[in-house]
Formats: sequence, C-alpha cells, structure tokens
Amino acid sequence: MIDTKRTHARRRTVLAHLPLSLALIAWACAPSSDGSGAGGSAGGGGVPNAGAAGASGQSGRGGDGAGGALTGRGGGGGDAGRGGAIGPAGSGGAGQAGDNAGAGGQAGTSTGAGGQAGASTGAAGQAGSGSGRGGQSGGGGQSGRAGQAGTGQSGSGGQAGGAAAGGGGRGGATAGTGGAGGGSSPTSSTGCGKTSTLTFTTVPGESGSNVGTGEGGYVTIQSGGGTRGFALRLPANYDRNKPYWLIFGFHWNGGTSKDVDTGGSNGYVMAHFGLQKLSNNGAIFVAPQGLGNGWGNSGGQDLKFVDDMVALIENNYCVDTTHILTNGFSYGGGMSYELACARAKVFRGAAIYEGAQLSGCDGGNDPIALWQMVGLEDTVCPMSSATPIRDRFVRNNGCTTQNPPQPPKAPPYLNPGHICTDYAGCSSGHPLRWCVHQSGHGNAIVDGTGDLYNSCATPPKTCSTTCPCTWVPADVWSFFTSL
Repeated sequence: MIDTKRTHARRRTVLAHLPLSLALIAWACAPSSDGSGAGGSAGGGGVPNAGAAGASGQSGRGGDGAGGALTGRGGGGGDAGRGGAIGPAGSGGAGQAGDNAGAGGQAGTSTGAGGQAGASTGAAGQAGSGSGRGGQSGGGGQSGRAGQAGTGQSGSGGQAGGAAAGGGGRGGATAGTGGAGGGSSPTSSTGCGKTSTLTFTTVPGESGSNVGTGEGGYVTIQSGGGTRGFALRLPANYDRNKPYWLIFGFHWNGGTSKDVDTGGSNGYVMAHFGLQKLSNNGAIFVAPQGLGNGWGNSGGQDLKFVDDMVALIENNYCVDTTHILTNGFSYGGGMSYELACARAKVFRGAAIYEGAQLSGCDGGNDPIALWQMVGLEDTVCPMSSATPIRDRFVRNNGCTTQNPPQPPKAPPYLNPGHICTDYAGCSSGHPLRWCVHQSGHGNAIVDGTGDLYNSCATPPKTCSTTCPCTWVPADVWSFFTSL
C-alpha cells in the first residue's frame, strides 16, 4: 500500500492546458491525492493530472491494410499449439465495394519442440459482402509445440469506418475492422442479434471538436444504490450479429471519462489510451467515470459498477465474451489491478500503466494475461508499488521467476529507453509482459526524452522519425491481439 501521509504533503501549481499523457498526481497514487484532468482543467488545486498521449501505431488487426493477429490452438498430444505468423491483410480496403475479395492468409510455419514440423495453413481471406465492406484478412498459420501442427484460423472481415456520430461524438474514422483473433473462437453474448435499448447523451465536458470518435455517447445506470455513468463507443458500422471485443479504460486520479474518450489534447491518437485508433474502430470501448474522479472502490462499489456495466453491455450489444479487456493509468491502473485480482474469469487480460494497489485486490489467486509498465523516475507510483503486482501474477500464471533487466537511469535518455521482458514458463493463455522505462509517471512515454506530454502527437505537430511519439499503445495492442 502507498503511504497515505505522503498524499497530503504538498501541492503544486496547476498548469493551464496539459495533454493527456501527463502523469503527475499530487505526490502519491493514493485516493486522497488531488489532480487536474487532461486539457488543463484543475482538480482541487492539486498537481496537474493530464492524460494519455501517443503515436498512431499500426493496427495489429486485419482490414484496410492491417494484418489480423490470430492464434491457433495446438493439436492433441503434448502442449497446445502456439500462434504462428500474422496473416496478411485482405486486399479489399475499407469502404470499398463488397465484391473485393480479401487476400488469403499465408501459411505460418515453425518447428515444434520435439523436432516435428508444426506447419499449418492459414485460412483464406473471405470475400467482402455488401456495400461498404472491405476484403477480409486471412489468419496466419499456427505453429505447433511438441510436434503438433496448430490450426490456422481466418480473420474476421474488414468493415468500413465512417460511423455516425452519437451523443456529441465526431464521425468515426474510415477504417476496416480486422481479424481480432485469439486462441479461442469468439463466444457471443446475449445481446447478439438484438437492437439495443440504451440511450446516449453527450459525455459530460465534451463539446465542439473536443469529443469522442464514433457512434455512442454517455450512458447512466443505477449501481450500488446510486447513479453511475460511462462513455461508450461502438465499432464502425456496428453489426449486431458479429461479436466484438469489449475494452474498458479507467482514468487516473482527477481524470474523467471524457479525458479517456477524447484523448485530451492529443485527440483521437490517444483516445481510450490509444487503442481505439489502433483497433481501426473495431471494438466496443468503454470509459467509466469514477466517484470523486477516482477509484476508491469503497465497499466494493466500483467492482459492482464494473459488473453492472459488463452485464448491461453484453445484453444490449454483441460482445465476444472471450475478449473482455481492461487498461488504466495510475489510479485507473489500480482499478485494473482490482479487476485482474477479482474478475480474472471475466476479463481476458489487463494492462496497467504506472499503477499500484489502490482499489484493492479481492481474491487475487487466479491467472490472467498481464501487461505492466513502470518508470525508473516515477515517484508517484514507484517501482516498489509495481513489483508486488507483477510478482503476484508471476506466481498465479505459473511463470518462471527471474530478475528482469531494466535500462539505466537517465540522463542520458536512450532510444530505445525502455526494456520489456516476456516472462517464460507462464501457463497457456496467461502471458506476462513487464516493461521498465527511464522516465516518470506517465502512460505515453517517449523514448529518448523525459517528455510526459507526448508532445509530438499534439496538433499542429505530428509524429515522425524526427518528432517521435510514444511506443506504449502499439506495444499494448500487440499484446492484446496475441491473446
């Protein structure tokens, strides 16, 4: 636990306009610390608390030029097959006529342990159907372990972007949804085939050009005896008969659902911690609003809120219940940790950006896929707060204990200035990736600099080789799409 005495030590001057990537939260990750939201809104006179920013990395999913990341399961006898190569994208781009056929997935080949070849052929890309659908991506062939051949699966179809705006959202970007594949076939929720009865309103604080992307808006529900709310964004050209991933993004202390939904001053590049853009608007994204702009989870009320949101969304929309994911920064990272502990049988994976045990860890004995990051210069949620989270899931996931490498302390800031370690020996479906960087308390770290603002992603600047942006969202998306 964080020493809460530190949280009242002193405050800092609030800055006027901060991008979403700013990490500072009044001296501690504790619930009592104040902070301002992204875009510079002050929070109780505390230290500025901006939000995430980042690069528009390439999607790891199919459609409109991105490959579908698919993972097969191994054959019988010995261990399950591991995922092979990613299938190439369908040639029919988003928004094109439905008669453009997707290119076939290429065979993934590898040699399984035990000496036998674990080759298999990825499924061919399917033809697009209907106006506005692109070619669909073929899944990569999977390599088998212990000599068993993995089975290639086909990626799901690329859809055209351009979703109508709802609840103050700006139009969805045109992009194809890809083969958001995993090692298991999608399991459809009860909302598949249904027409939603949810009503959207404008997300509090969103207006003008500072709005979320795509169809959706703000939803209010009764939970734990009170009224709670969350921002929700649907995939481009949502199809009620197709199961979609459901991804939760929890804001930091002093932040809001608006900050996560809009991406702050970085805009769409960092909306929903940068994952919405990387998905090509191909998943259902949820940005819950915390009580008092935090996640104290008093009496388990925030855990109950999540349970109620999941049930409501699954009953109104077509959700792939095998791919419900969570990510969060700082206090939001603490809430994602609570979900990893208490709801590992509901959530497929969690990503924690500079988090700590702030919202509890009920249960905490089940394995779950975990991506975690901490900075050497983070004095808010320092290394000593991060390693207990990592070590819990090293044990739960059955991973091999090790002392992972880390970069040297700055200066100088190196490029690359982060080291990520994929733990070995983890149980099937429960990988653990641990990333250490040279910088401080932020969720959109930029190599080669101590910049916590992801400044090159803030207009009129753009990300380039001479003005680099964060590596974090692309790394998390690659991890999620491998599940």
